[in-house]
Amino acid sequence: MLSAKLRGMIRTNLCSRYVAVEGNFILCKNGRPSGLQTTHMPKTSESIMEKLKILSDAAKYDVSCSSSGVGRRGDGTGIGNTLAAGICHSFGADGRCISLLKILFTNECIYDCKYCINRKSNDVPRASFTPDEICELTIQFYRRNYIEGLFLSSGILYSPTYTMELIYEAVHKLRTLYRFQGYIHVKAIPGADPEIVNRLGLLADRMSVNLELPTAEGLKKLAPNKHRRNILTPMRQIQQGIIQNKNELIVYKNTPSFVPAGQSTQMIVGATPESDYQIMMVAENLYKKFDLKRVYYSAFVSVNEDKELPALPGGPPLLREHRLYQADWLLRFYGFEAEELLSEDKPNFNILLDPKADWALRHLEQFPVEINRADYHRILRVPGIGVKSAQRIVRARRNGNLNFEDLKKIGVTLKRALYFITCSGKMMYPTKIEEDYITRNLLSNKEKLPFDRDGMTYRQLSLFDDNQEMLWNQAVSG
Repeated sequence: MLSAKLRGMIRTNLCSRYVAVEGNFILCKNGRPSGLQTTHMPKTSESIMEKLKILSDAAKYDVSCSSSGVGRRGDGTGIGNTLAAGICHSFGADGRCISLLKILFTNECIYDCKYCINRKSNDVPRASFTPDEICELTIQFYRRNYIEGLFLSSGILYSPTYTMELIYEAVHKLRTLYRFQGYIHVKAIPGADPEIVNRLGLLADRMSVNLELPTAEGLKKLAPNKHRRNILTPMRQIQQGIIQNKNELIVYKNTPSFVPAGQSTQMIVGATPESDYQIMMVAENLYKKFDLKRVYYSAFVSVNEDKELPALPGGPPLLREHRLYQADWLLRFYGFEAEELLSEDKPNFNILLDPKADWALRHLEQFPVEINRADYHRILRVPGIGVKSAQRIVRARRNGNLNFEDLKKIGVTLKRALYFITCSGKMMYPTKIEEDYITRNLLSNKEKLPFDRDGMTYRQLSLFDDNQEMLWNQAVSG
């Protein structure tokens, strides 16, 4: 059994920063080699681990793997549960927390998308799991508390329907034979038989269909085998299945749930010339017309040489991706419309200011906002005030007028908000409501970006130590 073999391959140390999944050795402890331990495994195990290396690495370009949105406890007959607040933590080779076993079923593919590392014309190592291997890996990692869920995507093996049948077999076995009740996110492959998509929706917590690129023109240019209509068809099917299932649950409480965590999608940013305005309009339409839970934005990473792909001398457009995520939150939680943030005359976000501050500076006629009288939705539009802070303000002022010290305790970022608010008719300091003046002051407080803080990067988490081979060679050479 694979489960027995994995015991010799996977080890943990609660004092270590790393969980190392080893081919022949394990190296850990606070980011430094702590000696070499060797194991001896059958060749079949090495084959499984080699597949895991290839297919976990191949999955790193897919970012749409959030596990939020569903709260479902196990019923006591199986293992695992799903909590809306998150799932159990694991650690990658760089010491950071991970939560899902994120893999491809196969990186074989019949398509030749110009931006994809797994396109059929690329000479890369290929591998495919079997449904049983997917089940065993998921269960064994779960039992060791490395993961609480599975994110399963795939290349296209032979045909979309054939590939989805294999994915269905794996997920069905996990749910029925292995009684796994943890979180499962599955990719729906455009062009697959709708019946398989429907059957998978009754087993998965979340499903997603990648839009790939923002426009049909970009898709035709870089992914000629894919078509916008084929992508939107399963997206619409999942949406209608969720709506129908909610109606059935009202009448029949024991009806199986269909994709209870909703669906999401992903767009690559920077591979084609669309503006931020076009991208946000597409995202807004997806939220409104398809009831998506999330749209993910993936900064284009150049992994292939092709004349149709853009040159990126500055690397992936991470700041642009960050601005799109900020704007996406404004659409979903702050009541903004895409056309309020951008327009055809101003098609791209300000690289120096976040979208909310940029909007406020272009609409200074709406400020300052009186904190003790303004309604919730107007308070939400003040830079430095988030959803939770706005809710606390509305609740707290029922007991009396608030001052700036109260706002600080509530969680308002006053160094940003002070230019846009008053408390009982007074500003925190004598402040000019002028665009240039406020802009200079906002820029003097350097924005904290997620990709240049504390050495953190957007590099994909790995189950494997990046320095294993080098350290192995050093150990062998004495």
